[in-house]
Amino acid sequence: MNRLVLSHIEELESEAIFIIRELAAQFERPVLLFSGGKDSIVVLHLARKAFWPSKLPFPLLHIDTGHNFAETITFRDNLIQKLGLDLRVGSVQEAINRGDILEEKGLLKSRNSLQSNVLLSSLNTGGFDAAIGGARRDEEKARAKERFFSHRDDFGQWDPKNQRPELWNLFNGKKHPGEHFRIFPISNWTELDVWHYIQKEKLEIPNLYFSHEREVIDRDGILLAKSEHNHQLETDSLTSKQVRFRTIGDVTCTGAVHSVAKNIEEIILELQSTRITERGGRSDDRRSQAAMEDRKKEGYF
Repeated sequence: MNRLVLSHIEELESEAIFIIRELAAQFERPVLLFSGGKDSIVVLHLARKAFWPSKLPFPLLHIDTGHNFAETITFRDNLIQKLGLDLRVGSVQEAINRGDILEEKGLLKSRNSLQSNVLLSSLNTGGFDAAIGGARRDEEKARAKERFFSHRDDFGQWDPKNQRPELWNLFNGKKHPGEHFRIFPISNWTELDVWHYIQKEKLEIPNLYFSHEREVIDRDGILLAKSEHNHQLETDSLTSKQVRFRTIGDVTCTGAVHSVAKNIEEIILELQSTRITERGGRSDDRRSQAAMEDRKKEGYF
């Protein structure tokens, strides 16, 4: 009897599509969190596959800090137009202008943590009961505690001690009014898995992920892009380097890495030999020992 043997990447894809279809069955108003980064691009592709040839049955939501890389916003808008998708945008700048949140002060200020408030407000305004994200367990120790269906209370907060067991691929999406879930279909994937899948599916990604010449601010080993939003300190050095970005977030906290990898094959080879974690260049993760977990408890992705 012939037996269909799935590759590792095919198994991950099948699992993710199953989770996406399961959430569509359990929740009334899901939304897909989309940043224009590689992980959210993969999740969007998986979601389109899950319901093909029908249209995506839920909208996308991007929380815009106002300090994003210009390349990311351009890529996001072009992709949304090309695919004909429904994109909602929650603006940190607009929330600051309304007085809903206060912007950090000082030379090292960042808007990254301000996204939590805007995300929760956007979910509440849209009446969304599930937010699909591209977080993976291998990224950071706090994210390693996540379930596929991650419960949030009526304040939008995450309690790692109050998560439901997930046995035999059974997912419990029951909730009280005002509560919601974060859904992570690629939680079991690694950074390398994501790149192998991008290569396999021939997905378009922002050019920030590939090696390019850029002026960067070297701040305690973190290479921040030269930008009007990044103030140069006396201890910083400004140089031009061949770099690429492994994550794409707020320009004030997303560090680049030295790299000559100009295509996906070279990126895969580079990752196979690196010892630096994917978020090793994120300055926001260095603010405290539990920086990510603290932000997640407040409603962060």
